Amino acid sequence: MKKNLAREKLKRGEAAIGTWLVLPNVMSTQLMARAGFDWLTVELEHSPTNWETASQMFAVIAGAGGVPLCRVPWNNGENIKRALDTGAYGVIVPMVNSRAEAEAVVQAARYQPLGRRTIGGQLHATNFATDAATYYAQANAEILVVVMAEHIQAIEHAEEILSVPGIDVVFIGPNDLHNSMGRAPAFESDDRQFTEGLEHILKVAHRNGVVPGIHVLNAEAAQRRLEQGFKFIAITSEAGLMLAKAAETAKTLKLGQGQAAAKY
Repeated sequence: MKKNLAREKLKRGEAAIGTWLVLPNVMSTQLMARAGFDWLTVELEHSPTNWETASQMFAVIAGAGGVPLCRVPWNNGENIKRALDTGAYGVIVPMVNSRAEAEAVVQAARYQPLGRRTIGGQLHATNFATDAATYYAQANAEILVVVMAEHIQAIEHAEEILSVPGIDVVFIGPNDLHNSMGRAPAFESDDRQFTEGLEHILKVAHRNGVVPGIHVLNAEAAQRRLEQGFKFIAITSEAGLMLAKAAETAKTLKLGQGQAAAKY
């Protein structure tokens, strides 16, 4: 059975850096799978990607030797089960703001005795290059479970959330976190409530043996966050990387400033 190399790096205390895939396109996924990132997350919360396309994207990433993850649309058993049963090596679950919500993530993502994930599917074992029986026996040791801290409530309840057994990573979504604080969405700011919230998550995560993660816009920001102590870092998305390079080229050639549809 293949190993989840991103989870192994994190367990060794090393950083694992990836990016988001927001385009529902298998060809672009195939190209990104060779780019060198530790993991790639197929975005299902804020993109038009459907489950069939997502399953093909998971397969392409796994086939290239990479680690396919999935940000599910919302925290419920159906979404988490479908992502894992169709071949993702892990799930990133949005808006986990309480211990009960964190427990629900683990229950859906882990088999007994840690959780209550049900038995079934074909593509999970296929993407791990193994048989179903081996997958069921070893999945709990390979699946990466990530809960998102993207609301002020998650900061306030961090201790109870991150003490739930079975959680590997807490991942900060800066845009929604700023928004929940009554600020304009942003990846970074000097706002005191925001910066203190990040520091609080770092401390609580380390105290509970959970890896801290965050979304950033570029490599320079990733380096700063690594120095701060974050280990699971997403750098924008494939669309963000494409648009940033396109804007840079257009500006160099004085073709105009252009307009990005989104920051990631």
